[in-house]
Amino acid sequence: MVMKNIYRDAEHPFAQYVRILGKGKSGSRSLTFDEAKTAFGMILRGEVLDAQLGAFLMLLRVKEESPDELAAFVSATREWLKAPALAVDLDWSSYAGKRKHYPWFLLAALVLAENGLRIFMHGASGHTVNRLYTEDVLSVLGKPICETWQQVETELNTCHFAYLPLEAYCPPLGNIIHLRNVMGLRSPVHTLSRLINPLNARCSLQAIFHPAYRESHQLAAQQLGYPNTMVIKGEGGEFERNPDGRCLVKGIRNGELYDLEWPMMFEERHIAEESFELNDFLAVWRGEKSHQYGEAAVIGTLALALIGLQKANTPEEAFATATIWWKKRKATQKVKSGEQLDMFGGVL
Repeated sequence: MVMKNIYRDAEHPFAQYVRILGKGKSGSRSLTFDEAKTAFGMILRGEVLDAQLGAFLMLLRVKEESPDELAAFVSATREWLKAPALAVDLDWSSYAGKRKHYPWFLLAALVLAENGLRIFMHGASGHTVNRLYTEDVLSVLGKPICETWQQVETELNTCHFAYLPLEAYCPPLGNIIHLRNVMGLRSPVHTLSRLINPLNARCSLQAIFHPAYRESHQLAAQQLGYPNTMVIKGEGGEFERNPDGRCLVKGIRNGELYDLEWPMMFEERHIAEESFELNDFLAVWRGEKSHQYGEAAVIGTLALALIGLQKANTPEEAFATATIWWKKRKATQKVKSGEQLDMFGGVL
């Protein structure tokens, strides 16, 4: 059924923004900061038609978002959120899911929390098939998926770690991110969500999959006034150090831009997991099994975070501290040893 066109005699207010992006090779351009912020505010308030939203997102996908556009989209989102004032050390975005390796970054986050650092993680799940998402694994690690900011506050105060899904704290973006399987492509929401930092953490961690996005994330974070940020090409698109390759950090430290490259941790690459057996993942966390790649990924990710938090001044110092913290981890779980888990964290 075709929707009746109620804008036959007058142009829809949002049409101008679609036109700016889609006016052909010579006529189109990027949106200014103010244009992008106004346009995205309309999207968040539900003031655009479905056809306009789809066209807007896909035109941006083809063009690729500029740092100004990214910063404007995030600025509009942060104003819409009206998030509470909660003290957080580290904002950790988790939107990609894992396909080849376990989510070792989660263990790094929990080790940081055990050492008194307040970690707020946010993400989304299920928008791309055949991936293992953070929300699938948290229950195995004894961590709840929060539904409200009040729950986030409680978790931060009791165990220094809280996870809140995008659909819980920003339903409009939660709905859009799940258009991935409708459009067949990721949209700018996959990018901007990593930059939201809703609780104004003193350091934010962002990972990208395509290297070209590193600089646009870095520059957008600077425009948003984030004092400390780290952007990496993370394993699978998550903020996780891949120990088999060099790691280039595009960062912000006390408001100043910097680049820092970390060397490979191994000469030869490790093979990907044939399947995800969360009992094995949990056994590594408990110290019951060793995993060369996984433990290096945890320590490497911990070291990155320590530099971002200014808990270490050099990579060497960060690695030394990260190794000590990993070896001294408590690894307390709610799931009893010996229970069998399926790949999505449920007890069989």
